[in-house]
Amino acid sequence: MVVTSQVRRGDADGRNAIARRLITGSVKRSYEPVVDLDWDREPEPDRYFLPPRALTLAGTELWAGLSEEQRIEVSRQELANILSVGIWFENLLNRTLMARLMTADAASATTHYALTEMGDECRHMVMFGRAIEWAGARPFRMRLAERGAMTVLPYALRGSLLWVAALVGEEIFDALQREMLDDPQLQPLVARLMQIHVAEEARHIGFARDGIMRRKPTRSRWETFVAANGHAVAGVLFRRLFTNPAMYRRAGLDGRHAARVARSNPHFREVQVRGFASLAAFFSDAGLMSRLSRYGWQRGGFLP
Repeated sequence: MVVTSQVRRGDADGRNAIARRLITGSVKRSYEPVVDLDWDREPEPDRYFLPPRALTLAGTELWAGLSEEQRIEVSRQELANILSVGIWFENLLNRTLMARLMTADAASATTHYALTEMGDECRHMVMFGRAIEWAGARPFRMRLAERGAMTVLPYALRGSLLWVAALVGEEIFDALQREMLDDPQLQPLVARLMQIHVAEEARHIGFARDGIMRRKPTRSRWETFVAANGHAVAGVLFRRLFTNPAMYRRAGLDGRHAARVARSNPHFREVQVRGFASLAAFFSDAGLMSRLSRYGWQRGGFLP
């Protein structure tokens, strides 16, 4: 018991040191999207809102039959969809962190970094919303059941499961954005948005990963079980969110048919696998990739 208490005190000291370093990094490298992005620059008519190779329909017969104008419209709606999903998850993370702060040590560096991260996420939500409007699209809304789940989840995410959820909501998007942001066919404003988001999310991801690994020696079997299995449904959920039929309908396609084509598209599956590869390896190292969660991510197309 004494040894465990010493480990936990040392862990808290190390966690606070990481938090102080990240706060310093935030001071040196943070952005204000309202002024750091050129919102007055109109979208370029011959550029995509997401790179063609990253789009869900790329490589399919349906895609081959589309005109260049239709393909760009599909990319516009896919951008609006993925940014809408990003807003939902950053909203969820902020509300979860806010609930934890009710009982947190208000003087600790970890609390101060949580507040700093929440500020970053608020600016990201503004940036995403402005980008949807700038692109000439409209945001996508959650279904009633999804809103209900998002309302309850902040009170259920505790311990390692909180940081697992944070990584699931952030790291897959981060990995995909790193692939996209230098694509010459991408709208310059979208590329800049991705650069800002990748730079700031790197700190959030580092904080979440550190939180998981520091808890690994002392977490209970129950905490491990919940955290290792709690993300099992995420792969299937993300697959459905990424292939939202509504975005294809807005692009002038048959929404249900296009969604079926996308979900069976081997090219899109390769994109998903690449986006999840780093996180899958981390969860395995942390002892948080159970057979159930692996099955869920495979069903969603994120694991080979």
